[in-house]
Amino acid sequence: QVGTVESGGDSVQAGGSLKLSCTTSRSIGGSYCMAWFRQSPGHEREEVARILATDGTTSYVDSVKGRFTIFQDTAKKILYLQMDSLKSEDTAMYYCRAGPGATCRGRMNRGTWFGYWGRGTQVTVSS
Repeated sequence: QVGTVESGGDSVQAGGSLKLSCTTSRSIGGSYCMAWFRQSPGHEREEVARILATDGTTSYVDSVKGRFTIFQDTAKKILYLQMDSLKSEDTAMYYCRAGPGATCRGRMNRGTWFGYWGRGTQVTVSS
């Protein structure tokens, strides 16, 4: 139901920061779940952060806790991923997806998502 377009990826030095944006086709409020995923060569795609639009509840994969922050703009039309203290292992193509609120009540890397995988935005961290 909800289309997403990612942007903001770039090449940065380890320890640097980036802010990714995900523009949605409509306002994402109420009972909806939104998440950021990433995939690097030789690795399976993984969910790294999610947010429940209803109340702003967030969840993160252990490897990014304390470094990444997921949040929406006031109008809930843009999803952001603030990435700080970047490491080389964060290098990947990043994607965002929206799904039903129930997805946010399940485990990471499980659940139903709307639409399909887009082009993503590349993040490259060098040492």
